[in-house]
Amino acid sequence: MTRRSIVWLILAVAGAVAVAPAGLAASQAVVPAATPALARIVILATGGTIAGAQLKEGEPGYRAGTVSIPSLVNAAPGLAKLASISGEQIASIGSQDMSDFVWLKLARRARELLASPDVDGIVVTHGTDTLEETGFFLSLVLRSEKPVVLVGSMRPATSLSPDGPLNFYNAVAVAADPAARGRGVLVVVNDEVHLARAIQKSNTTTVQTFISPNRGKLGEVYYGKVIYFSSAAPLQTTTTAFSLDGIDALPRVDIVYAHEGVDDTSVKAAVAAGAKGIVLAGVGDGNATKEMIAALAEAAKRGVTVVRSTRVGSGFVRRNIELDDDALGFVAAFELNPQKARILLRMALTQTRDIREIQRLFEQY
Repeated sequence: MTRRSIVWLILAVAGAVAVAPAGLAASQAVVPAATPALARIVILATGGTIAGAQLKEGEPGYRAGTVSIPSLVNAAPGLAKLASISGEQIASIGSQDMSDFVWLKLARRARELLASPDVDGIVVTHGTDTLEETGFFLSLVLRSEKPVVLVGSMRPATSLSPDGPLNFYNAVAVAADPAARGRGVLVVVNDEVHLARAIQKSNTTTVQTFISPNRGKLGEVYYGKVIYFSSAAPLQTTTTAFSLDGIDALPRVDIVYAHEGVDDTSVKAAVAAGAKGIVLAGVGDGNATKEMIAALAEAAKRGVTVVRSTRVGSGFVRRNIELDDDALGFVAAFELNPQKARILLRMALTQTRDIREIQRLFEQY
């Protein structure tokens, strides 16, 4: 192990026991409150690379979700000056294994905490693979002006040059910032602030992987100093019409991928598996081969809601431009990529099966 890694690990395990905000168990607290004036921020940890540890020094492989919340906190010196922090471990997984079970658990606990007068904001630590999906889901189901900030890293905590500590520090700074209120669910990575709805992962390994291709970043944060360029735009959080009340499971929606020569096999498999909705990750402006489009049209006639999105990294899929959506019974995803279109469709199907109403939701969210 390198000297740098040894120093990091010493910092990671040297933290003192803290005092939690009222209503939270003392065992959950990780940083003492320096003053009552500090914002009270709760860390909800789910695992990911930011909490990952290398299996062997000098090698890229690592095990996600093995570093504790106190270790994350103590690896980012100065947090006690930003906020009074407590933490809870929701899951300890790589985000490729994120599931509806964890989503519902995370959302319900976040909702409870946001309703407490003793909590001013939440930071969710998360793997980068599905961070954009979890962030968008939370933006649809959490009704609060209080900041909810997702943060991850591209390098594990024990790497030669981990990006997690500064990302984590900046995420807490944004969550503690009064100006973050009402901006919806945010993502803080690589000194940038993004709207969870707009962000997407664009590179497999680089630390600057996250971009917001259509709307651009919301702001920047430099060692805890935050500046915003714009405000949140689409409906979310305080303006969302969605709720998890009475919902124990979300409808099944599958994504089918268009490519050269694709046939109808994946569409038929989705229908046979009981999908209530199908999202097309289409070529160009949300298109596919005649055979796949015919299969999707048949699925729509059988009551499966079909949404056209695109596998392209940016741009809009507009209604009745590339295809006659009215005649085919399709919904256009507008700027939502396939994975986010799937989330909105799942939430929409908890309320309605009306195609016109679902199209309206895609135009507003």
